[in-house]
Amino acid sequence: MLLSAPNALWAVALSALFCSGTHARVTKIVIDGTQAVPVAAGSTAGIAYEQVAGRVFGELDPKLPQNAIIQDIELAKDADGKVRYVTSFVIYKPVHLKDASGLMWHDVPNRGRVFPYAEQEFAMGDIGLASAWQGDNVGATQVKPQASINGLQFLQVPVAKNPDGSKITGQVFGRIVNRAGPESQPLLVQTNPVPYQPASLDTRKATLVSRGRENMNGEVFDEQAIAPSDWAWAQCDAKTPFPGTPDPTHICLKNGFDAKRLYQVVFEAQDPYVLGIGFAAWRDVAVFFKHAKADDTGTPNPVANTVQHSIARGISQSGNYLRGWLHLGFNQDEAGQQVHDGLWPIIAGRRIALNFRWAQPDGVLELYQAGSEGPQWWLPHPDPVRGTPAAGILDRCMQTRTCPKIMEHFGSAEVWALKLTPEWIGTDAKQDLPLPANVRRYYIASSNHGGGAGGFDTSIPGAALPKAGPMCPGNNFGQAVLPANPVPHKETVNALRVHFRNWVMKGTEPPASQYPLMAKNQLAVAEKSALGYPNLPGLRPTVPERDFIMPVHDYDWGPGFKAVDGSGVPSLAPPKIKQVLPMYAPKVDADGNEVGGLPVVLLDAPLGTYLGWNITADGARPFHKGEICNYVGGMVPFAKTAAERQAHGDTRLSLQERYGSHDGYVQAVRKAADRAMQAGFLLKEDAQALIEAAAKSAVLR
Repeated sequence: MLLSAPNALWAVALSALFCSGTHARVTKIVIDGTQAVPVAAGSTAGIAYEQVAGRVFGELDPKLPQNAIIQDIELAKDADGKVRYVTSFVIYKPVHLKDASGLMWHDVPNRGRVFPYAEQEFAMGDIGLASAWQGDNVGATQVKPQASINGLQFLQVPVAKNPDGSKITGQVFGRIVNRAGPESQPLLVQTNPVPYQPASLDTRKATLVSRGRENMNGEVFDEQAIAPSDWAWAQCDAKTPFPGTPDPTHICLKNGFDAKRLYQVVFEAQDPYVLGIGFAAWRDVAVFFKHAKADDTGTPNPVANTVQHSIARGISQSGNYLRGWLHLGFNQDEAGQQVHDGLWPIIAGRRIALNFRWAQPDGVLELYQAGSEGPQWWLPHPDPVRGTPAAGILDRCMQTRTCPKIMEHFGSAEVWALKLTPEWIGTDAKQDLPLPANVRRYYIASSNHGGGAGGFDTSIPGAALPKAGPMCPGNNFGQAVLPANPVPHKETVNALRVHFRNWVMKGTEPPASQYPLMAKNQLAVAEKSALGYPNLPGLRPTVPERDFIMPVHDYDWGPGFKAVDGSGVPSLAPPKIKQVLPMYAPKVDADGNEVGGLPVVLLDAPLGTYLGWNITADGARPFHKGEICNYVGGMVPFAKTAAERQAHGDTRLSLQERYGSHDGYVQAVRKAADRAMQAGFLLKEDAQALIEAAAKSAVLR
């Protein structure tokens, strides 16, 4: 059929756009391995899956507006003006592509790890893609020469150089906590080394201090300077004493380390990674596997002509990545088209600290870590407390009409340790901020980071409960006092997954957002009396105190840092704390369980008080003792009888007073399951499994 002149021109333009968009600057893929995926026990899906692992070689044009926002990208160019990267990936796909559903989940690895795909996704024929974004190539984050089927996923990026080719330097800090003995210690971010090394091993060009204590408000106590002659950049131990063997990744102290003190060093580093490339690389890998038929060398796309819809998904650090990725405009590809149809940041209420010079994206929440700067909310809203203009995460995608459908869900740990609530009520905490039509928000009250182990015996006193609490996540942070919170996310997520698939693939609206609201009097200042906590047996009577929650700090990173975007060049290491924002949290009922969340069976038929927070114990890692245990939740079980609770001064009703008998508890579980199903947050098969588990449990036996 002949086309009219205007239509012919339009067809040519579309063809050019499609070619550019599908290749998305991915020039080559290498398949390093393929293996069959074992069929899960009890699976009835009948769809055979395989795992494909490999590497992507890509290039970026730093002049394109979609890439120009990357910090230092102009300082990472090759001779031809392009910027290049290598990233690894893994794909889970049906062996026979005719079995594919048309939906691809694009997952963001968490510190390189790919979370297992759900059996339900395999049963539906969904494709899973996970590709690397984290390029601070030190320790376990180094890119391997060949991708491994079950290996970690990391990205290789260039370092920035001055226009004359000389090294870029700048101030960086690192910390050593809860370490003791004569051995040298590494500077760690989470469990990997600080990704930047000193430009000189002369300790006179660095500053090392120790601290007796610091609190959540950033107040420092008993800080002592350590003379340059009393430490070295070196490896040392009892056999190789101070000054040891020179090593830019370790510090050796003349008098050894004291576990009761924190050590902080500020030094001039060199060779900053251009980490913001991780935003573009992850984008371009998605576009290639979603649209391209083959790479520039003819290697075929293993899922070509299969993907019609895609949902981006990330958990915790990876969910923060997605929020930052969207905020900086990366859901628009180099051809100007929308990348993903849906976006699911899970248990993530901040933005990743990635797109600035000297970033340390591997970190978890500790003092002086970036990630809460700028808007954490979706729609434009002013920030009068920190003095920044009205802005929102969706600003750029709204301008380019590339905003995806968004689902987000959280638990209580994100409120208490991951600084979540400013996303709901702004920094001034005066009102509930509105949600746009393309966003659904769900809150799983009184739950741990990512949910707990589930079950019913996990909540009753006795042999079922561990004698020691879990370890607190972070850089050698410590151990918790209370046993882990068992409230699960699993069954709720199973229901949300179905809703999100239907929303993206069929346009079926999911249930309305549900989370605590100021308008319903469900939020208050994060302090015991304001929130309504009862006295909980075994805990100090004042907890949680006003300075217990991890707050948002208004940091001053220096004039070169752009707080709204979390970009730029910081010059203050560590940053100054201008102010500490007041923090809010969900109120609780008479049992100490939060209000305002989704219906969850274990919360509607509780066996104890379930907390999104825990307390750091004393012991081998004493520096944080008595403080919040980073983002671990805890629980305090109910007494079995009225006599037992009264003996401990416990105001919470006992199990017998609540349910009478084991059969009474099973009936309460049945009622709770029905309520959650009716609301759309529990699948029928999961409800039946929970009822059967309650019947087999030891509750009130």
